[in-house]
Amino acid sequence: MTFPAAPTTAPPASPSLSTMTVPTAIRQRRTIRHYHHTPVDRAMLQELSALAMEAPSSWNLQDRSVVVVTSADGLAALTDATGGQPQPQEAPAIFVFVADTQGWKDDRRDIDDVARRNGAWSDEFARFFTVASAEFQAALEARGALREYAIKDAMIAASFLILAATAAGLATSPMNGWDERLVKRAIGIENRDDLAIALLVAVGTGAEQRPHPGRRPLATTAFADRYGLPLTDTTAN
Repeated sequence: MTFPAAPTTAPPASPSLSTMTVPTAIRQRRTIRHYHHTPVDRAMLQELSALAMEAPSSWNLQDRSVVVVTSADGLAALTDATGGQPQPQEAPAIFVFVADTQGWKDDRRDIDDVARRNGAWSDEFARFFTVASAEFQAALEARGALREYAIKDAMIAASFLILAATAAGLATSPMNGWDERLVKRAIGIENRDDLAIALLVAVGTGAEQRPHPGRRPLATTAFADRYGLPLTDTTAN
């Protein structure tokens, strides 16, 4: 699919994380499909990855990871996997979010140890959490819902990345049109049935400006207590 060209922009100064508020980042974010070939330095890629991994996850399992693709070969493989879309051809980095459907069965003592050292969990709570989370995940497995839950966690992390990149003055484009088999091959997990691709996010310096296309009125998309009941100010006369 070919999208119409948008107004181009000159590359700005090197990005750095700002004190932009979360509401401002949400409102300023646009999906940008064309990019300047300006590299994002490794320190920024690491910081954005760290901020993405700050996202919450079910039972704190942290059953998601991200592969940051910047090599020419990797970006070419993702171009193929996305059907020739421009983002992997132009953006200097593609963040591939990976959901781990079986990670809950692994040794999670490192997660428990950090939580205890940080004073977030007591020993008693850590023991309870280990048992309760395993029971919950086993129930998901019985329902065939492990993939769904792991992808939810990965998508939350992707949202954190998008806002962090916006705050750093970088453009992003979440990408949901791709062949999972080819994406997995591009990042070296083609033989891992336990891993699933959640989302691709292009990150870089935008080469276009896109106005806000608008959103439907809140009365049609936000409801109170029951679907279809508008979320309105009940105190208004």
